[in-house]
Amino acid sequence: MTEEQIGKNVAHVKAEIAQAAGEAGRDPAEILLVAATKMNDADSVRAAIRAGVDICGENRVQEMLEKNAQGAYEGAPLHFIGHLQKNKVRQVVGLCSLIHSVDSLSLLQEISKTAQKRGLTQDVLLEVNIGNEESKSGFSPEEIGPALEEAAKMTSVRVRGLMAIPPICEKPEENRPFFLKMQKLFVDNCEKKYDNISMDFLSMGMSGDYAEAVRCGANMVRVGTGIFGPRNYT
Repeated sequence: MTEEQIGKNVAHVKAEIAQAAGEAGRDPAEILLVAATKMNDADSVRAAIRAGVDICGENRVQEMLEKNAQGAYEGAPLHFIGHLQKNKVRQVVGLCSLIHSVDSLSLLQEISKTAQKRGLTQDVLLEVNIGNEESKSGFSPEEIGPALEEAAKMTSVRVRGLMAIPPICEKPEENRPFFLKMQKLFVDNCEKKYDNISMDFLSMGMSGDYAEAVRCGANMVRVGTGIFGPRNYT
């Protein structure tokens, strides 16, 4: 896809975010657009940054390392948004300013241990399996409170909020109940006070449903196809 088309797509996504935020009585400036850059080359990533995306989000560690070596992310923060295996933690901690997909206490502990060795604090989001799907990882909504209590004991991670991927639906509005459930979970846990937990970000909504997610309280949306076009998996 050309840089011009990527620019037009970014502008369109931002306009839809602004409209959805306005409908919900929110300030569009508080919504962060994460470009989900999986399977897009360094030039496409650079074009998205020039077009004004707030953040780059990668799903795959090896792909992220290759593009980082090419300077693809210069000018924007880098987040990790895909499933993270414990044996890949050392390659992500410190490189990514935020890890969205912390789906278990054992992964959180591994991140904390690695960050402590490097003398830094790693920002993370806890991933919620909001649809209680067997095929997906993540904390159940009921596990978030206890997980935050455990996270509060770790000195080298800082929980910055929650992330979710709701069940696949044919229409964006069908995800509304899941988004609203996430928003309530987020607000309820904002009231809890821990030294190393600040519930700043609710990351939910992708190319097919980001506007609905914004209407329901998301302040971080992850958009790939809507910016770069359909991915070629062949």
